Amino acid sequence: MAEIVPIDQLENKVQFLRSKNKDLKIVTTNGCFDILHTGHIKSLQKAKSLGDILIIGLNSDASVKKIKGEDRPINNEKDRAEILAALSCIDFVSIFHEDTAEKFLEIVKPDIYVKGEEYSVDILPEAKIVKKYGGEIFLVPMIPNSSTTNLIKKIKKN
Repeated sequence: MAEIVPIDQLENKVQFLRSKNKDLKIVTTNGCFDILHTGHIKSLQKAKSLGDILIIGLNSDASVKKIKGEDRPINNEKDRAEILAALSCIDFVSIFHEDTAEKFLEIVKPDIYVKGEEYSVDILPEAKIVKKYGGEIFLVPMIPNSSTTNLIKKIKKN
């Protein structure tokens, strides 16, 4: 099971990991992960395959509300963190409170930052941070019709 690391302890955790292995390749991704679906799983598995350690930046409940609307998240941040931590491809989960993962990325400075291909590097606010310290950005293919929003619509319809 992955470790859930408070954001204020994340920098020390990353420094410790890097001090033990200078060649360690750290991969990150971030998101709401409100209702976990196949698209999430495939993306997370791909992210893990790109490096040694996968650290997830998880949007807090407050930031999900700002991004997705008042009726979200469906699952609270503690539950979402526990669900992610149970996945074998994830090593660490950390909840951040901002609308974007920029601060999270400044702390971790991952070798590779993974997002879905629905984003482009040009419009990804986090891209500037990653490029600034020399990290790579990897866009994973989306699974058609696989989204939390689609799942919620389907549940409401039925």
